[in-house]
Formats: sequence, C-alpha cells, structure tokens
Amino acid sequence: MIFFYIRHGDPIYNPDSLTPLGMRQADAIAKRLSLYGVDKIYSSTSNRAIQTAKPTCDLMKKDMELLDFANENHAWNDFTIQRGDKKTWLFQDDKTKQLFTEDAIISLGHNWYKHPEMTSYERGIDRIYNESFEFFKSLGYEHIRNTGKYKVAKSNDKRIALFAHQGFGLAFLSVILDIPYPIFTNHFDMCHTGMTVIKFEEKEGFAVPKVLTLSSDSHLYREGLPTKYNNGLYF
Repeated sequence: MIFFYIRHGDPIYNPDSLTPLGMRQADAIAKRLSLYGVDKIYSSTSNRAIQTAKPTCDLMKKDMELLDFANENHAWNDFTIQRGDKKTWLFQDDKTKQLFTEDAIISLGHNWYKHPEMTSYERGIDRIYNESFEFFKSLGYEHIRNTGKYKVAKSNDKRIALFAHQGFGLAFLSVILDIPYPIFTNHFDMCHTGMTVIKFEEKEGFAVPKVLTLSSDSHLYREGLPTKYNNGLYF
C-alpha cells in the first residue's frame, strides 16, 4: 500500500476555509496525485481539509470519506500548552521544545508522557493511536504498537490519500511510524499541501512503513506557486 498524507492548503482559520492561494495549492496537489493515481480519498472533517481534497476528488472522480478523528480541533485540545494568556502547540512552545531535547524526556522513549510535566498528554496519544489502529485495520494492517511494524491481516496494493493538518499530522505520523512525539516534532514539520508518501512494505505477513518523501512541495514549484515554508515563516 502507498499512503499519502497531505496537509491542507494556505488557510483562513476563522472562518475555516482556504485563501485564494490555498485553493491554487489544492489544484496543484490534485494534478500531482492524478499522475500517481489514488484509489481512496479521506479527509478531516475540517472545511479547510475538505476544500483541499475536493479538487483531487473532482479530477479523479472519487468520493471523499470523512474522518473526524483527524480534525485539528481534537489535536488542539490534546497537544497544546497554556503560557500566560496564550495557548500554543507543544511543538511551537520554546520551553517545551527545549524540554524535548533533554535526557529526562529522550530516555523515556515511547513513554515520554510519563515525564512529570507531560502526563496530561498521554490521553491524546492514546486517542490518536486507538483511532489510527482502527483506521489502518480497515485498510488491512494491524499496528503492533512501539515495534515499527504492522501485521498484514489483508494484503493491500491500493493508493490511499488522507488530507488533514499539521498539529494532528505530527502526532499521527509519530504514532503510525512509532517515533516518539518529542523526537518527531523537534526534527520534522510539514508545509501547506506538503505531501508525505509512505510505503507499507509487506514481507512474511508483516509490513514496515517506510517514508519515501516527507512534506514534498514539488507540485507548488511545478505550478509556479510560492514555495516559502508556510508563507515565509522561516525562509
């Protein structure tokens, strides 16, 4: 199975939608996916994710299936921290990012949430793991937690796309790839309509997901659209 994870296009968060640039990005990723072919298309229940997925559905004449567990609002409740009067993602909070580099967290590995300052985040990781387990089980793969592999219940040679978010996606990818959240979020990120491609390589009844590309934006370059990370946040 080839699994595509696509972040939504350039957003307007209130009301939940895409900017004109985001719409063009959505058209660009649709053209790219149409070159590969997609058998099934899923989207978060967020409007900005749905709007990003729609051009792909239209171009490929596919229906869209909605996954509420991928909605960013749930991840926002699970993986944010309050600093004074401001609430922010763990992976954007300077103090938390520093904590994520310290041995007290790193040495805990997959049990990072047992650190005294992180215990409230176990619920969120468990939620995403349990929902992801059921999702991939429906695709034929049963995740064996913290091993980096899946039992193949039913072989799958399809191409599956999920359109969702950054905050959810970083937690989701860390869970399905069995990379502890602090390590994953400190070292990886994703841009608007960035496409991550994961191949589930099957051998002797098991599958090990391998990332072939992470948050690729080559479709933006091909269409002559800006390739600055999230509108030039870093470069």
